[in-house]
Amino acid sequence: MTSVLFDAPGPRAKRRNILYTIVFVVVLGLAIWWALSVMADKNQLASAKWKPFVSDSQVWTTYLLPGLWLTVKAAAFAIVIALPLGALLGIGRLSDHRWVSVPVGVVVEFFRAIPVLILMVFASALFVQFTDLESEVRPIYAVVTGLVLYNASVIAEIVRAGVLSLPRGQTDAAKAIGMRKGQTLAFVLLPQAVTAMLPALVSQLVVIVKDTALGGALLGFAELMSQARTIPANYGANTIATLTVIALIFIVLNFALTSLASWLEGRARRTKKSTGAVVDAGDIEAGLGGGAPI
Repeated sequence: MTSVLFDAPGPRAKRRNILYTIVFVVVLGLAIWWALSVMADKNQLASAKWKPFVSDSQVWTTYLLPGLWLTVKAAAFAIVIALPLGALLGIGRLSDHRWVSVPVGVVVEFFRAIPVLILMVFASALFVQFTDLESEVRPIYAVVTGLVLYNASVIAEIVRAGVLSLPRGQTDAAKAIGMRKGQTLAFVLLPQAVTAMLPALVSQLVVIVKDTALGGALLGFAELMSQARTIPANYGANTIATLTVIALIFIVLNFALTSLASWLEGRARRTKKSTGAVVDAGDIEAGLGGGAPI
C-alpha cells in the first residue's frame, strides 16, 4: 500500500530495517552494560546507596513527594495561564490591524528571546521590590511568572503557525458565505488548527514541567530537582542514585502528560472525518448574526 507521502517498504528495505534494528539494540545493550560496569567498579551500585529509596518512607514523604507536588503545582498554574494567553497573543499576531499585530509581535518576540531563567530571576527581584509576598511563597510566584511569559510567547507562535498552515481555500470558502475575519478564525480555522498544533503544544507542555527545575537552581524553590541536594545531605543515598530516581519520576510524569495529550489528539482526529471544518448550521447563523473583525 502506497500513498503520496509514504511508499511501503519492499523485501530488501524490510530486511535492511530489521538489520538496523538489531544493530541498534545490540549497541544500546552494550552501552548500558558498559555504564553499569563503570558504576559497579566505582561502587555506585552498592545496595546501601539505593536503600533509602526502598526501605525509608521518609525520603518519599519528606522530600520526593512534596517536591513532586510543588513541581506539578507550578507547572499546572503555568499551563493554565500560558495556554489561553498564548492563544490570545497568537490570534493578535494574525490580526489585519497593524495597531494590534505589531505590538503583539513585539511582545512575543521580546519574551521569546529571553531565557526563561532570567525571567524567573527578574520576576523574583520585582516581587521583592514591589510586593509584600512572604519569602516562602515568592519562589513559586517567580517560577510561574517566568514560565508563563516565555511559554505564552512560544505558544503564540505555535497558534499562528498552525492557523497559517491550513489551506487557503478554507478562508476563501468562509468569505464566500459572508463570514468575517473573526468569525472565520473562530468557527473554521481554529477548530482545524488545534488538531495540527497538538504535537507542538504537548512538547511545550513537557518543557514547562521540566523548566520548573530552574527555579530550584537559583530561587530556592523546593521542587523535585532541588531534592537532589537535600537527600544526600540527610541520608546515606548517593547523588547518582538520587538523580536517577528523580529522573525516573520526571520520565513517568512526562509520559503520563504525553499519553493524555496523545489520547486527546486521537479523539479529536476521530471526530473529524475530513480536513474540512465541521461547522454546525446553527453556529454559522449565530456567527453571521454579529461580531466584529479582529
